[in-house]
Amino acid sequence: MASADTDPRLLRAFAAVADELHFTRAAARLHLAQQALSRDIRRLERHLGTELFTRSTRQVSLTAEGARLLPYARRVLAAHDELAAACARDGRPLLVAVGATTGTAHRVLTAAREAAPERELVARFHGGLTGAAAELLAGRLDVAFGRFAGLDPAVRARLAHLPVRYEPMAVLLPDDHRLAGLPAVPLDGLAGETLYVAAGNPDTAEWTDLAERLFAGRGIAAAAPFPGLDGDEEFVRVVRKRRWSVLASADFLDVPGMVLRPLTDPVPLSPVSLVWRPGLRHPGLDALRAAAAALAAREGWLVRPPGSWLPGADEALMR
Repeated sequence: MASADTDPRLLRAFAAVADELHFTRAAARLHLAQQALSRDIRRLERHLGTELFTRSTRQVSLTAEGARLLPYARRVLAAHDELAAACARDGRPLLVAVGATTGTAHRVLTAAREAAPERELVARFHGGLTGAAAELLAGRLDVAFGRFAGLDPAVRARLAHLPVRYEPMAVLLPDDHRLAGLPAVPLDGLAGETLYVAAGNPDTAEWTDLAERLFAGRGIAAAAPFPGLDGDEEFVRVVRKRRWSVLASADFLDVPGMVLRPLTDPVPLSPVSLVWRPGLRHPGLDALRAAAAALAAREGWLVRPPGSWLPGADEALMR
């Protein structure tokens, strides 16, 4: 392969298609038109003098040369991102994805802003870690929060994480629900119920997966897939209109006409990690990590309550 002076933009396009094995999805991830992405791949192939993908009407796959190039491309892109972060270390804002204006991620962000007021930490309200991870890898986000074990292993391998909290889970109920009067709801009490768990929203796939693992064998059903709800206001509107019961975290939005009740017997946990691209150097990231560690130590966020529930894969990663 002739590879001198390869444009990192073309390598980023190549890596996106290699990850997705689908030009339309890769183009959406990079915020490019599909024609522009195809043009960039052809340009890279001409530059290298080899085909990188085998294309058919039904599928896209890496050629042997493409598979050989991929780990080198990822190392170049990681170094490029690290260089960009180092050059902008003190100047540019840090873009931080939080799910909502409440909860663990928002508390860590608030504490970091208070501890380092000279740094600009800008919130981006991405609903889930799966969607935010694609933005992290594309360089459009710097930091996100969520369930790291719920990501595809190939995505996890390209990201760094810091365990932050075993967040207890809860259920959000209409205030006239049969269980709304209880101070806490035992999991067995949800047998026969259907709960909204964001099924159908690709950005929150890690949350839906956690819910399905929790519901298995307990007679609890997940609500039918529904388009992703963008923002707190839209979430509140749709949930109230449809009178859904919702699987939630213990720190959650106030929804008029609904009550939040902790889940018990066992206490299900939603593991939260702080996630970023390896090589990122920024004082804002340092502030976030310090704030997360301080909150975890002060409030026992990383101490599992007795009789709690957590999938084995999450337990291993949170160690």
